Order: sequence, then structure tokens, then C-alpha cells
Amino acid sequence: MIKLPPKQEAFVKELIKGSSQSDAYRKVYNTKKSTDKTISEKASRMANKGTVEARLAEIRKPINEKLGYTLEAHLKRLETLSLKAANAGQLTAAITAEISRGKASGHYVEKIDHTSSDGSLSPTRIEIVAPEMNKKE
Repeated sequence: MIKLPPKQEAFVKELIKGSSQSDAYRKVYNTKKSTDKTISEKASRMANKGTVEARLAEIRKPINEKLGYTLEAHLKRLETLSLKAANAGQLTAAITAEISRGKASGHYVEKIDHTSSDGSLSPTRIEIVAPEMNKKE
């Protein structure tokens, strides 16, 4: 079991219960003097910590296994929904399902630009790049 500090563990448990990142952060940490933007930024940073992500995965794994919810099953379901939506002429829904499949498969690059209006955070660009699937070693 991954051991987290008590507040981080409480944050993870709030996320597992279904709280948004910001709401989980509010429930665990003292945010009385914080703006919504600050809470959102801190909650996002907390949720993206490697140990927090690993703990979330650790808790979710047995649940997903019990339900048979694997990446393969997820992608197959999205494919089915995409085809049904396309066949029904619902192209927006079909495109959304395909984008979701691509994200789940790691075929999209996500770019996040963290800045703050008061200048306390300098612009930081984080790029998440999918590995090349067809690259030969």
C-alpha cells in the first residue's frame, strides 16, 4: 500500500467518493483565505502528484478488475458508442467518442499553461506527449 501523509490520503478518499478536485481540496485543507482560482490550482497540483495518482490507481484497481473495466474494454465501448452515434447521424457524439478513445489511448497531446493574474506564477508550459505507437526500436 502506498503511504501518503494524512491530508493527502484524505484528499484521495474525497476524490474516490466523487468530489471534484477543488471540492476535495476544500474539504481537507484550510482554504478560507484562498480564492477559487488558487484552490483550483492547488487541487490540480495535488491531484497530479505522482504519489497521489499512484494511490488513486491503487484504490481503483481492484474495483476496475472486479467490474472488468480495463482500458481495452473502455476503448471497445467507446468504439461501439461512436459507431452507433455515427449510424444515427449524430456526428458530434461520434466525434466526442472518438476523441475520448484517442485520449484514453494516449494519441493526443495535452498542453497546459499555468499563469496567474498577479504574476506570482510565471508561465509554465506542460506538454504531455503520447509515445510513438508504431516506432521500431
